Amino acid sequence: MSLARFSAALPFALFLTCGVCRAQDLAPRAYIITPVHWNAVTLTYSFTDGSAAFDVAIPITIAAPTVASVLNTQIFNVFHSLNFFSRSANITVTLPYGVGNFSGKFIDNERKLSRSGLLDLSVRFSVNLRGGPAMTVEQYQSWKHKTILGVSLRVVAPTGQYDPTKLINNGSNRWGFKPEFGYSGRWGQWVLDGYAGVWFYTTNPEYFSHNAFFPGTNTQSQAPITSVETHLSYDFKKARRLWVSLDGNFWYGGRTSLNGVENPATLLTSSRIGGTGSFPLAKHQSLKFSYSDEVYARFGGKSQNVSAAWQYSWVGRPN
Repeated sequence: MSLARFSAALPFALFLTCGVCRAQDLAPRAYIITPVHWNAVTLTYSFTDGSAAFDVAIPITIAAPTVASVLNTQIFNVFHSLNFFSRSANITVTLPYGVGNFSGKFIDNERKLSRSGLLDLSVRFSVNLRGGPAMTVEQYQSWKHKTILGVSLRVVAPTGQYDPTKLINNGSNRWGFKPEFGYSGRWGQWVLDGYAGVWFYTTNPEYFSHNAFFPGTNTQSQAPITSVETHLSYDFKKARRLWVSLDGNFWYGGRTSLNGVENPATLLTSSRIGGTGSFPLAKHQSLKFSYSDEVYARFGGKSQNVSAAWQYSWVGRPN
């Protein structure tokens, strides 16, 4: 295949959603504990607008096109807390559905593209190591949050829709794993959170294969991505469960390889800042709104994100 023919396909070399995007998540209060058998269902709508992140698995050194993207993602999230060897722990299952529209110019050729479908499912297990014993509702009511240390593991399964003949796909056709260490400390009405983790990915065994450009099979792999995240939030005393936070993160790494050949130019470095607010509606319901802006991106373009979430929570053993 000629370089010219492959270059013409590059405007479509985008992630609708990807492991790199997951590294940018901003999640305040991820390690604050709840009573055992606390359950929550959350429905989230997320809107992202800006420059699309190119599929960094293409190690080819030519000028990259600039592509505008609009991503709409609906996320169904289920949370359950449990007793794990007398420590507070929880498990979260997340299933997203995405719709993306892309447009851009490459070598004076205008291109447009749309994609929609199920994205990769993820499961996160978290356990508190210090300051977070497993507690009943009665014990939790007298518990004082001071210093919490915890660890978590997030697993992303390749369940999203995937066609190896296409460059854009809803799924990534690979597994992702993120071990993370978390800290949460409280001083009066202020809460400071900090997390540090690393994303690891398996190899995509059929990346952009079995098509007119590549009749055979390509493999795509990506180096680990290190991420750090911090949040400073404030509780309003007069309104229970009402809080706001200032959020930020930084991530680095992720060089990609095609058929075992690494491209150093695909090193990813990025940072986002934003804010989150949680507002109670009723005893079991609350709303959360967040905004974030990519203030720096060495590779992959910049974007802004706005999301709104409705949550219903209750305490009780599952039937």
